[in-house]
Amino acid sequence: MISAALRTRAAIAAAPAPGLPATALRRTGASRIPQPLLYAKASLATQAAAAAPPVIGIRREDKNRWERRVALTPSHIEKLITETGARVLVQPSNTRIFNNASFEKAGAVIEEDLSKADVILGIKEVPISKMIPDKTYMLFSHTHKGQSYNMPTLQAFLDKKIRLMDYELLVDPATKKRLVLFGKYAGYAGMIDGLHGLGQRMLALGYNSPFIHMGQAHVYPNLECVYTKLSHVAEIISDQGLPEPFTPMVFTFTGSGNVTQGARTIFDNLPHQNITVDELPFLLRDRYNERYRTRLLALQVGAQDYVERIGGGKYDRSEYREHPDRYRSVFAQKIAPYTSMLVNGIYWESKYPRLMTTKDLADIQRQRNLKRRMLAVADISCDIGGSLEFMSHASTIDSPFFYVDAVNGLEHRDIEKPGVQINSIDNLPTELPFEASKHFGDSLFPYAKALAMGKVSTDPVLSRAIICEGGKLAKPHRHLKKNLAEMGTIKVANSGKKQVLLAGSGMVSQPLVDYLSSAKDTEIKIASNDLNEARKLAHQFPNTSAAPLDVENEKALDELVSDCDVVVSLVPAHLHPHIARAAIRNGKHMVTASYISDEMQGLDSQARSASVTILNEIGLDPGIDHCSAMKIIDSAKNRGSKIRSFISWCGGLTAPENSNNPLGYKFSWSPRGVMTAGLNSAQFKVNGQLKTIAKGRLFENKFAQVPLFKGFAFEGLANRDSLQYASIYGLQLAEMDTMFRGTLRYQGYSAMLDCFLRLGFLSLDPASAIDAKTPHDLWCQVLGVEKSAIALGNGFKETLQRRLGLPAGSEALVEQLYKECEELGILPNGSMGAKYERPNQQLPIAAPTSLDAFSQLLQKAHKFEEGERDMVCLFHEFGIENPDGTYDVECSSLVTYGDNETGETAMARTVGIPAAIATRLLLENKIKTTGVIRPTIPEIYQPLIERLEQKGIVFSEAARRGVHNSLQHTMSWR
Repeated sequence: MISAALRTRAAIAAAPAPGLPATALRRTGASRIPQPLLYAKASLATQAAAAAPPVIGIRREDKNRWERRVALTPSHIEKLITETGARVLVQPSNTRIFNNASFEKAGAVIEEDLSKADVILGIKEVPISKMIPDKTYMLFSHTHKGQSYNMPTLQAFLDKKIRLMDYELLVDPATKKRLVLFGKYAGYAGMIDGLHGLGQRMLALGYNSPFIHMGQAHVYPNLECVYTKLSHVAEIISDQGLPEPFTPMVFTFTGSGNVTQGARTIFDNLPHQNITVDELPFLLRDRYNERYRTRLLALQVGAQDYVERIGGGKYDRSEYREHPDRYRSVFAQKIAPYTSMLVNGIYWESKYPRLMTTKDLADIQRQRNLKRRMLAVADISCDIGGSLEFMSHASTIDSPFFYVDAVNGLEHRDIEKPGVQINSIDNLPTELPFEASKHFGDSLFPYAKALAMGKVSTDPVLSRAIICEGGKLAKPHRHLKKNLAEMGTIKVANSGKKQVLLAGSGMVSQPLVDYLSSAKDTEIKIASNDLNEARKLAHQFPNTSAAPLDVENEKALDELVSDCDVVVSLVPAHLHPHIARAAIRNGKHMVTASYISDEMQGLDSQARSASVTILNEIGLDPGIDHCSAMKIIDSAKNRGSKIRSFISWCGGLTAPENSNNPLGYKFSWSPRGVMTAGLNSAQFKVNGQLKTIAKGRLFENKFAQVPLFKGFAFEGLANRDSLQYASIYGLQLAEMDTMFRGTLRYQGYSAMLDCFLRLGFLSLDPASAIDAKTPHDLWCQVLGVEKSAIALGNGFKETLQRRLGLPAGSEALVEQLYKECEELGILPNGSMGAKYERPNQQLPIAAPTSLDAFSQLLQKAHKFEEGERDMVCLFHEFGIENPDGTYDVECSSLVTYGDNETGETAMARTVGIPAAIATRLLLENKIKTTGVIRPTIPEIYQPLIERLEQKGIVFSEAARRGVHNSLQHTMSWR
């Protein structure tokens, strides 16, 4: 009996040869062939199958939409077919740099199903679900170093008895140098992107530069176009010069391999002068020399330049490689203070000292005289948490840059905020897919030819590239058994206690731990960078312990995550992706209350491939607002109705009886987030009109009256991009006349903060950094006035009105503003508010921006006092058109207060309990959907709403007829 595989091989062998039309076979008319001859042909086909070379398959890259490279180009495939007679199957692709027709012309067959292939070539990792058993795969698998995040992938290769070969292991047996790589193209693209980012960053800092004309690498059709653009930029540098405040501009290059060589190839097209480390101390003394205006400075450094022996003595290369622990890096002290842009191309292992630590970066960023140094890092090596400790993750072609403000421990994507710009794209060569594929294919061709001729076992290069085959690890890689054994599983333990890791011990942690610890089958470990705070919280609950947390220590984080069933991340939002990557590496589900960032969304495919659920936006807003909204939306859809209007208001507020300050607002956590939210832009749709509010204009574009309940004098602010929620909620924005989400405040709040904004107290400009001895000094620094110029009483009020340009009739606002200044303690001696005693008046205030300094004052002056409570208000309104043409208005609302006896806030409860319920649902295996998700699906929001009601968090729902009753017609904007 002929096997299915043999029949497949026979069918391919019997297919027309390259260049022979398929009709040539059809014309013979199989039905007219005599029976003996037909058997003879079948026998020949079987013999041909036995003698035929392996069938080669070319994968369609699917890691992301930018991956347009291919392992072999059409010209390589044509040559391969000619020289070996191989059959080549190519998966169709509409994004690949070479189109399908070019492969067909070369003699390949366009075929979606690669199960007929013996050897499959690709570039990036293969999703586990798309692996075909019993095949040979050659690609960049990122497994041979024991990368924990890809151990599930390696296990899948073993389970499916796939022979896995890795391009990184194709090395010269004598020199051990890699033979097939994209290195120089990573350098090309990394340097191009680095120059592009530098131009954007300098413009954000207020300076035009020649680099602003550089685009990202992917916008250029080929390298010839890149060189043309570089020539243009070079002319501008020579003719117009560089911005003087940034000169001399030093580009520091690390490493000497293909990556750095490629970066230098691009850079060397610009006017430059090579310098040495010894020349650095003389640069700033001579900084105003005109020659630095028309040229860049290139500094190439090696380990001998940036490490020193801890015990003294000269650098010894052999000793450094064998005993790196005897050395330490002095890059931060010796080189970084002179560097404008760092181009990092070194190979780094954990045994070596880091080039720079996060502390090193913070020390540099604290120095005012170095504010235009270490502007940008092009980390082409993309070694996460490696030689540069603060390089926390790979960026993407869509979002190539992020910023690290080490002083404040912040990572963000706002180009105008403080921080070093990081470019860490991990697939740079795909930005130059044509030349990169040609170069790669040229290197790969001899080994592809050997594969096509069935010489895997006899070719010394190919045989050493095997990681596993037949369900077993190859001998050089058997050490990976330990990594595989340590790999977490997705399943929650069926016996024993369920384990929850809580990362973070802040204000919302207590209600969450309280809820989870009430189940006797659950143990909770609270991990925090404040171990004392974590222990204090843990001691209040049964089955709860504490542990230290260092989110950026990947090994320690993996140890924590691997021991749990579900991890809950309540760390600052910018750190969630660290936790998420650890969850995916270890096969654990994760819960967080924060918005889904672009970086988090980028982990969706990895999470789905690992069968991991990353449930985000499961607090208050976002969180239970999604749940209550989707309940009504899905109900309306099920009736055949359409949502024509959606309005959502939410606010965490001070209870009315405790709103006894001019701002009408108090803080139970850092005011910084509240202040920066007021600087956001916003867009929404109201009554058929699209509205946009620019950054920094929210307060002046407030909704002066939001008539939700007669007992509350609410005003409101638009909340970011409301329009995106139409698609998130499965609505058709074009069919809606209103789509709006807003934040509630008490009336007077926006006008007050708009005044402080216009006075300069909400600036995030690094130039607004504050170093004041007293709050009053802060006032003088921000306004740029002398102490002696500050009058009190009516004179001060008149000065405020004039400074703000307020019209006549604004006396009430000015009076409230004056009282707020008193509360904050920023008036001169003799005019202190009751809450600001003289000792506080003398406390110094140091902050990187005036907004941070202002936040310090707010936190001191407007904190909740003992016995006071907060309030949460959430209100949805839906305009629903029914199938019969009638119009209903349905509302869902929640008003809840903090407990002034226990001190538990309403905000903590409405964030912590939903996150705890979601955790419980995952522990109970009630949530089947994987990937990066929100609670907008019934399997989450239905049980969550039911369990919230059991905890006293209950939505009130009401419906009324007639569009004239809709809130959208009563909201007052401005």
